Amino acid sequence: QEDPDPPEGTASCRWYTRSIPQTVPLPDPPPVKGSLRGGRSEGLSILDKLGSLDSYEDIRDIPDMPTSRMSPHLAWGTISVRELYFRARELFSPGAVYINEVYWRDFWYAIAHHVPHVFQGSYHRKYDHILWDENPGALERWKSGVTGFPLVDAGMRELDATGFMHNRVRMITASFLTKDLHINWQEGESWFASRLTDFDRCVNNGNWQWAASTGCDAQPFFRIFNPWSQQRRYDPDARYIKRWIPELRSADPADIHRHEQDHIPGYPSPMVNHKVERLTALERYRSAGMKG
Repeated sequence: QEDPDPPEGTASCRWYTRSIPQTVPLPDPPPVKGSLRGGRSEGLSILDKLGSLDSYEDIRDIPDMPTSRMSPHLAWGTISVRELYFRARELFSPGAVYINEVYWRDFWYAIAHHVPHVFQGSYHRKYDHILWDENPGALERWKSGVTGFPLVDAGMRELDATGFMHNRVRMITASFLTKDLHINWQEGESWFASRLTDFDRCVNNGNWQWAASTGCDAQPFFRIFNPWSQQRRYDPDARYIKRWIPELRSADPADIHRHEQDHIPGYPSPMVNHKVERLTALERYRSAGMKG
């Protein structure tokens, strides 16, 4: 299938011929504590600098490394996805990872259009039978970033402070909520929706169902992120963790990665045992699959 034509400007056209009111009521913006540069001019500036991400494939999983931060502009419409796609095509090879990420966005839109029940429950309906825990205290600790799992807590605090979270960390925090705390993925979907400046209903739902293994991808429920190995692999020097967790800034990275065994004073002990909760999650998913 051939690519669509590149987007064209429409400055000389008026597609809407009715009168436009001078004032339009808008919903309250998300509660962002940090600063966010927005608008069309900022989006175009990012687009112009996209070529600096030629090493995107190597850095995209490292939380301490910046990426394009284009997602809020796609979500708010200050840059169209076609503009981004054709600019990326000019700069990168057809199979570039950055372009593949743009494809993922369209994929989630297709799922939302063709399978709208994903906004009420699991894509695979059998996983609506999963036994989830009603645990408001655990949910609040996850939201507040005080679980005792450093990379999880750093991500949740980044989200609260800035309205953004690195993509690798989004997967880790989502897996932790659903498979370590056994809390319904829809709780996490709702929380991210209330906090993300790049919130997109289709993308948020697709990513949460991917992390919870209730969605349409081929990898089943045994994909469970180990927060300890993830932080050792992707934040070995604990730079990202220390940025968002002041209690750990004076700690040695090796001690941070050993916090599971040797707890660091002044920082919460891990609220659960990952190895134990992993087995619990596997059993619950297997049971739900049998019922379905």
